[in-house]
Amino acid sequence: MINFSAHLLIVDDDERIRMLLQKFLIRHGFLVTAARDAAHARRILAGLDFDLIVLDVMMPGEDGLSLCRALREMQTTPILLLTAKGETNNRVEGLEAGADDYLSKPFEPKELLLRINAILRRVPDVAVDQATPKILTLGSIRYDMERGEMWQGAELIRLTTTEMQLMKLFSSKRGEAISRAQLVEDLGRDRGQAQERAVDVQITRLRRKIEENSKQPRYLQTVRGAGYMLMPD
Repeated sequence: MINFSAHLLIVDDDERIRMLLQKFLIRHGFLVTAARDAAHARRILAGLDFDLIVLDVMMPGEDGLSLCRALREMQTTPILLLTAKGETNNRVEGLEAGADDYLSKPFEPKELLLRINAILRRVPDVAVDQATPKILTLGSIRYDMERGEMWQGAELIRLTTTEMQLMKLFSSKRGEAISRAQLVEDLGRDRGQAQERAVDVQITRLRRKIEENSKQPRYLQTVRGAGYMLMPD
């Protein structure tokens, strides 16, 4: 049975690709809206909420990286970037801009489907029970383990889907080192050095949000030869 539970936004200036992806994803149970460029996407996003955004990097006018950065200032909707084959810099810049994953063109539609489903599975469930919240203190930062929320004073810190999942993993094993390979596996990604480097980029971005000095981390520490470890106060 088709289940239109997830609403996707496809942003690509190539009309043929837009139509193909829209039809393919609708056949696989998604509700899909398409935008022809960043400006069109901004107008759509002003009135609709989405479960995931598939965003092409190379577009005329405002490119996908710029739009990705702007969206991360306003929302935490997962973003999957479509990059040109071999454009390593685009992929790294995309992750630094807040994307949750990337896929190089040309790609098999089935791989796109698998990556979308993997990202949606990683979205943490927000706990309803508020009776006994578990709070971790990281200096001036408070992390609510049950809600998956991070606060600095009265300000809610926006986390990407991947950052939320990383905090969920680290907080469940605080004081224990987690290897890069294990993080890749727990995040539901393909194994390999490229994905481990992608995790390093996500760790760097997360440190900027929780550390006073991200280059000398106190709370999200690197354990030489073992991986990363969360050490709350």
